[in-house]
Amino acid sequence: MSTEWSPTSWQSRPAQQQPPYQDPQALGSALEQLAALPPIVVSWEVEKLREQLAAAERGEAFLLQGGDCAESFDDCQSDKIAQRLKILLQMSLVLTHGLKKPVIRVGRMAGQYAKPRSADTETRDGVTLPSYRGDIVNRAAFTAEDRTPDPNLLLRGYERAALTLNFVRALIEGGFADLHHPEYWDLGFVGHSPMKVEYERVVASVADGLEFFETISAKEVHQSLRAEFYASHEALILHYEQAQTRYIPRQSRWYNLATHFPWIGMRTAQLEGAHVEYCRGIANPVGVKIGTAMDADWLQRLVTTLDPNNEPGKLALIHRFGARDIESALPKAIQAVRATGHSVLWICDPMHGNTENSQSGLKTRRFENILTELEMAAEIHRSMGSHLGGVHVELTGENVTECTGGARGLSDVDLQRAYKSSVDPRLNYEQSLELALRLAGRSVLERRPARQRAS
Repeated sequence: MSTEWSPTSWQSRPAQQQPPYQDPQALGSALEQLAALPPIVVSWEVEKLREQLAAAERGEAFLLQGGDCAESFDDCQSDKIAQRLKILLQMSLVLTHGLKKPVIRVGRMAGQYAKPRSADTETRDGVTLPSYRGDIVNRAAFTAEDRTPDPNLLLRGYERAALTLNFVRALIEGGFADLHHPEYWDLGFVGHSPMKVEYERVVASVADGLEFFETISAKEVHQSLRAEFYASHEALILHYEQAQTRYIPRQSRWYNLATHFPWIGMRTAQLEGAHVEYCRGIANPVGVKIGTAMDADWLQRLVTTLDPNNEPGKLALIHRFGARDIESALPKAIQAVRATGHSVLWICDPMHGNTENSQSGLKTRRFENILTELEMAAEIHRSMGSHLGGVHVELTGENVTECTGGARGLSDVDLQRAYKSSVDPRLNYEQSLELALRLAGRSVLERRPARQRAS
């Protein structure tokens, strides 16, 4: 691979999952406007995140990365943004309590407007049209006009992303979410769980800990959380990423200033592909989704290509093997990366490898499989002398019914009640908080002597 790089060098490589724009002049005009707009994030925020991710690599911090599978422009509403932020803040607080280490909060938001597709076209009643690829590309309605990729939607995506992150920052700065009163959280699901007593103990302990912190520091807890929220999205539509890529002279580096933490999906992680070419040249920390289809050679070459200088906090590997395959696949991946001599941040995505079809035909995920994969990931990393440094989940602050299981025991029948996702199933508010509580309680048990655990 050539060492020559520029924000446009990806255009000389095979580019998967890119929209076939029909009007080059309209695309050029949209990109020119996009490149002239202010950045959504700034380089010192990116550098601060990279330092925190380096701490997570060393086992000194933990990453919580979560949000919608795909944002929609219509969801750029204050209440929906606040709900997503609230559940991430609450989960991070519970995890901080259980893990006894800082939690890095990263939202799958403010730019997650595109999704890869298995097929370029969709056929209904004998009519074939381009697939819906997300609001930043085309529109969901099944008409030729709506399904034609529209470059002006790149500008709409930038606007929605900027509005979303601006509102998140304002909420954080204003001390959003009364985190030092966890008794106000919606914990109605606790009464349905056999872990009711443990959940209540964790929540009470969180409240006591926050009260103690405020007493000794003479500060409200939100003052310690200011500006500690980052945005991430899959770097899928490369024209959009390119247009917001800037050279920062004081850093002597190129940055993608559309987001803090871009990642490459499994479908676009080809070594000679456009997405790897683009991401290898930016200074942002970069994530890569890895699964069972990725062999040791492919993984090793990705690591050395995307992080040639073995820079702390630069590269995150987001493994998504599924509860069925993680026990055989993850040790091989750890060994392959270890052979390169590189240090990476290991993150578990327990969602994508556990997707299945319900009896009604809706895609779903079982809460128990999600939790199992996450617990097995932690145990495998521990047994191999590695660190599980984070979790990557698709979730929403709304009361949807898209994933089965959890304390309320949602079944396939319940999916029909409030299935809202147009792409992949998400954990709802209760399931997300339950996942954090389960992990927090489990980590507390693991710190006890073996004799106590056995009892």
